[in-house]
Amino acid sequence: MSGKSFHVQPGGALGGDIRVPGDKSISHRAIMFAALADGTTRISGFLESADCLATLNAFGAMGLSHVLDNGARVIKGLGMQGLRAPAAPLDLGNSGTSMRLLSGIMAGQTFDSVLTGDASLSRRPMKRVIEPLRQMGAQIEGRDGDRAPLAITGGVVLNAIDYTPPVASAQIKSCVLLAGLYADGTTRVHEPGISRDHTERMLSAFGVTVERDGDTVSVSGGQSLQATDVAVPADLSSAAFFMVGASIAPGSDITLRDVGVNATRRGVIDVLLAMGADITLINERDQAGEPVADIRVRSAELRGVEIGADEVELAIDECPALFVAAACAQGTTRVTGAGELRVKECDRIAVMAEGLARLGVDCHELEDGIVIVGQPDTPSFSGGSIASHEDHRIAMSFAMAALRASGPVIIDDCDYVDTSFPGFVELAAQAGLDIQAGAAE
Repeated sequence: MSGKSFHVQPGGALGGDIRVPGDKSISHRAIMFAALADGTTRISGFLESADCLATLNAFGAMGLSHVLDNGARVIKGLGMQGLRAPAAPLDLGNSGTSMRLLSGIMAGQTFDSVLTGDASLSRRPMKRVIEPLRQMGAQIEGRDGDRAPLAITGGVVLNAIDYTPPVASAQIKSCVLLAGLYADGTTRVHEPGISRDHTERMLSAFGVTVERDGDTVSVSGGQSLQATDVAVPADLSSAAFFMVGASIAPGSDITLRDVGVNATRRGVIDVLLAMGADITLINERDQAGEPVADIRVRSAELRGVEIGADEVELAIDECPALFVAAACAQGTTRVTGAGELRVKECDRIAVMAEGLARLGVDCHELEDGIVIVGQPDTPSFSGGSIASHEDHRIAMSFAMAALRASGPVIIDDCDYVDTSFPGFVELAAQAGLDIQAGAAE
């Protein structure tokens, strides 16, 4: 690692008309499904981030070829049975999405494989995908039981299961459904709550029959995927940092173009609106099966709210940014039902509480959440140095906090921002944030 840090000067406002990079979740799936499809898929708007390139490179190691054409990735599919045994372990870098979804695909292959990643990914638990795959008959072993690298034995017969995940998770659901395409019978996932439905939408776009009955999603084994063009919308999770920044910084007025506003993940918009944010969706439309809109955000006086498990489910990745918004609001914000944040790239509850406290915010952790006492008067934060713990969303959230700080905010270990948002510093500076990337101090 190069030890990159962000140096952000206090104050300012956000403005202009920008487009954040493509949706990470959709980009991952577009590569995976294009690789398994019959025919050629053209993917425009693909997120050229470290995480998504890890997925692309993994399939390249299994025989996938592609070309760049005017910025689009053109993928010649290999078909459901066309992947080749890789010569080495598949290195997925920092990408939990890649590892969890690929586990389901690799469980159905005829050859052995090993999924590995960097130190951060290797600390993240994989038990939630290992257990259902084993129930389907897969042979999969992890280090210390449930940590990467994961060794998956090929050539086993998978059987369909009815499965209820312990938590609502698009990654667990997607892993099981993808393995289900290789299984005998119909695989059903009974969701305990709402999770992102990008997998179901995109499988349908690739010609797979996906059925939904209430909270149950099912696929039958033996289906094939047919190539189709995919236009990836801008990532709502990346847009969220600018939505929060514009909401808290007086005088801000920014428009974010072509943002995916899928109902299963737009919780950040709904929570900010409940806090009193000035957010308008413009030009709502459908793009490759996904709802898309332009989002205009103007500064507003925010108020503290109760954020429970239902809201957290639809805004799990955006919670760090929402915690920054809460610190600038009138009153107290209480977040519960967010225990999943403790097993992300880092313990995001503990790390956000630590960082907020370093910037002078009154907050304290709960077992499954956090209580933040808002400081609505400007500045809401002192300056200071923040440890991001190599978490991209922590780093970008605290960069936006500088808009309401009394002094410079310096954030360390920011290299991982490129895993989800390449070009963040340049785009944030274009929008009005006084930010520079430099070597760690």
